Amino acid sequence: MKNLQNQILIAMPSLEDGYFERTVTYICEHNENGAMGIVINQPLEMKVTDLLEQIKVPLKDKLILPEIHVYAGGPVSPERGFVLHRPQKKWQSSMQLTPDIMVTTSRDLLESIGTKDEPEDYLICLGYAGWEKGQLEQELLDNAWLTIPADADLIYTTPIHLRWQQASEVLGIATWQISNQIGHA
Repeated sequence: MKNLQNQILIAMPSLEDGYFERTVTYICEHNENGAMGIVINQPLEMKVTDLLEQIKVPLKDKLILPEIHVYAGGPVSPERGFVLHRPQKKWQSSMQLTPDIMVTTSRDLLESIGTKDEPEDYLICLGYAGWEKGQLEQELLDNAWLTIPADADLIYTTPIHLRWQQASEVLGIATWQISNQIGHA
């Protein structure tokens, strides 16, 4: 099976486990040991300003839109934060994944939110999705996911409530056409 790093996973309607139902997940890493991804369409009730207050980042003199959500990036380590953003200067703990996508896990990026130094586009996510060796490959064989190449616009600018639908449409599929029934020819 091909490497799925820098791909988007689109949950099939048959995936009704509660957490991953109708999710869109960006795969940050996929190798012989397993895979790691960040769900990009599950906003939490928590806003970015709430998170910054919790971790004691001063909000004074910051311009932060009050409607920006923090996302549930996955069920693994929900206390850990990940920021997907357009590449710019290196932060203390960053990894550039594509020309348009970087992931950072350090506080210095969070401190830049609301200032002239903040990333152009970003998603702050708590937790991640993880798969053990062979697990994601088996889920693909079981028709739990569709895949498409990563698209920065889908990650950063597509409205949250349209990400699953628009990701499916990249494949030429309207979401109402996807059946939750599995079959084999």
